[in-house]
Amino acid sequence: MSIDATAIETLIRASFPDAKITVQGNDGQHFAAEVVDESFRGMNRVQQQRAVYASLKGLMDGANGALHALALTTKAPE
Repeated sequence: MSIDATAIETLIRASFPDAKITVQGNDGQHFAAEVVDESFRGMNRVQQQRAVYASLKGLMDGANGALHALALTTKAPE
């Protein structure tokens, strides 16, 4: 089972509707995403990334997950 960048962005946007989201990658399993959202202000990087991973609703869970790798950059707007 594979996934595309648009589907990943849609899942993230459901949890972060006002975020600036960029997702790159086209092999169906390996992607890079940048999520910039005001809700990250005051959070450390681990907390920010956990929030984004939670929005993916288990797509990265184990060997059977549709999403194998996501290089994730998160931050609050400047």
